Amino acid sequence: MTDTASRRRGRRTRTESADTRDRILTVAREEFSERGYEKTSVRGIAKAAGVDSALVHHYFGTKEQIFAAAIEVAFAPALNAPEAVADGPLDGVGERMTRFVFGVWENPTTRTPLLAILRSAVTNETAATVFRGLIASQLMRRVAAQLDAPDGELRVELAAAQLVGCAMMRYVIKLEPLASADMEQLIARVSPVVQGHLTGP
Repeated sequence: MTDTASRRRGRRTRTESADTRDRILTVAREEFSERGYEKTSVRGIAKAAGVDSALVHHYFGTKEQIFAAAIEVAFAPALNAPEAVADGPLDGVGERMTRFVFGVWENPTTRTPLLAILRSAVTNETAATVFRGLIASQLMRRVAAQLDAPDGELRVELAAAQLVGCAMMRYVIKLEPLASADMEQLIARVSPVVQGHLTGP
C-alpha cells in the first residue's frame, strides 16, 4: 500500500504520530504551567493541541501519566546534576551544585516547565507524588551515590531543600530583594550552606 493510500484511509505515518505526540506533550507542559495540575484536564490539553481526547489517552494514558511525561522531559537538564557534583574536588561541590541549579532556573527555556512542576506539586498530592518519585529515583539517589556517605540521601535532600526554597522565593513568590539579587552574590551566599549539608559533620 502506498503512503498516499494509507493516509486516505486515515492512518498516520510514524513521523505524523511522533509529531502529534510531541505537540500534545508541549501543550501539556504549557497547560500545567499556566493552570497547575488541578485545573488542567485531558480535554483541555486535547483541545489546545487540536486533537481528540482519545488520542491523548492513547499516547499517554491518564492525566497523572501525562503530567509525569511532561515533567520528566522538563526535568531532564537537572538530571545532569550528579555529573556536576562529581566534576571536581569535594570541597567545591556546594558551589558547583548551587551554580548548576540556579543556572537551570535562570534559563528561560527550562524555567517555565520547572515553574509548572513546582506550582502543581505544592497544590496537588497526586502531582507531588509524581514529582517525589522522579526526584528520588532520577536525581537524589544518583547524587547521594557520588558522596559516598552513609547518610548521603539525607544530605542531598537537605541541600536540595535549600536550593528549591531559594528558587521558590526568587522565581515563584518573587520576594525582594532576593528576586532581583545579583546571581553571583546569591551563589556566594548559598554555596557554603549547600556545602555544609553535603560534606559537613
